[in-house]
Amino acid sequence: MKDDFHRILYNYLVEAGLNETSASYLNLTILLVIALVLAWFLDLIIWKVLRSVSLRLARKSKTNFDNFLVANRVPRYLAHILPLSILVELVPFGFIGFEYAAVIALKFLHVLFVVLTLYVVKSVFKSINDYLKTKPRFRDKPMGSYIQVFMIFAWVLGIFTIFAIITEIQVWKFFTALGAGSAVILLIFKDSILGLVASIQVSINDMVRIGDWISFDKFGADGDVIEISLATVKVQNFDKTITTIPTYALISDSFKNWRGMQEAGGRRIKRALIISQKSIRFLSDADVEEFQKIQLIQPYLTTRSEQINTYNTSNNINKDLAINGRNLTNIGVFRKYVNDYLQNHSAVNKGMTLMVRQLPPTPQGIPLEIYAFSSDKRWENYEYVMADIFDHLIAALPYFHLQVYEIPVPESVIAQG
Repeated sequence: MKDDFHRILYNYLVEAGLNETSASYLNLTILLVIALVLAWFLDLIIWKVLRSVSLRLARKSKTNFDNFLVANRVPRYLAHILPLSILVELVPFGFIGFEYAAVIALKFLHVLFVVLTLYVVKSVFKSINDYLKTKPRFRDKPMGSYIQVFMIFAWVLGIFTIFAIITEIQVWKFFTALGAGSAVILLIFKDSILGLVASIQVSINDMVRIGDWISFDKFGADGDVIEISLATVKVQNFDKTITTIPTYALISDSFKNWRGMQEAGGRRIKRALIISQKSIRFLSDADVEEFQKIQLIQPYLTTRSEQINTYNTSNNINKDLAINGRNLTNIGVFRKYVNDYLQNHSAVNKGMTLMVRQLPPTPQGIPLEIYAFSSDKRWENYEYVMADIFDHLIAALPYFHLQVYEIPVPESVIAQG
């Protein structure tokens, strides 16, 4: 039947005055044009039908997964399958007398079919990834990494299939040859393999999630993780620049993840005032009386002074020298004041560690460190709370006859200024 129709068209062309060779080529061209136009027209009709059906389903369905299928052109790719299959069936019919060209055309169409299948699979999995991102439980998971891994295997299988179609060698023989070329393959896909292993470990150990604030000094990264893929992790720094980090660096190098702080009840304040050693001294009775005007530590001074006086009296301590017996110091009273001030500060989390401690003396002075946690973890508010605390403490130092250490400036520099 195929040959009969081919001969009808061929005989008509010969009768029209063409020689046999010209008639054969013109006959082939006409049949190819008819087949391509038919396939194009059929593709257009199927696409319009699929688009209409998919849009209606997307509007009526309760889930938005089908919306992502449409957005990622899955129906459009599916519309190509039937026209491509028809072209495969029409090749023997159109290429009668051109057997070698028919073989090449069939191989080309089979390769297109493999590529089309890969695009359909890619679009479906991209739709799955986009859909999972809308779910809170998957939003911070590197699902894109797993899809990339699957697509790598899919493309490798597709490439092997294409080679098998072109060379007419069975697919399993290509896989047999992988043993001999495994070293080369490992070298080519080294980063992908390392990224795959790292991505799995990062996910299983819950080391990094999308949205985490991480600091990675080696790569100059300090900001929020916005993307985790098979090979790289993208971090948007606080200056809005983007730093790209190899995924495997997350398990081979050290970095800081601030998620624990963000999930905890507060953000740590750890900063010291450097007190000049020359300003530290024992307190006299007149000093104690003066300091009792400070309401926050008045009860402490009253109780503590009575205890010290009782001890010194019962032990016949000679108080002609202040060093004898037990005494209050201005830095000790100030330390108590700072602790009480923090305990009464509304922005400090009282349920977490709160202490004022004296660090070892330095050539510059005595560091008095405040170790506490701000209830508000947002960066701008945290900085405001910390500045508010230290503004007050620096201004309070003179009331305790204490001074912050400052590097002396030569008089010549002052005169020039």
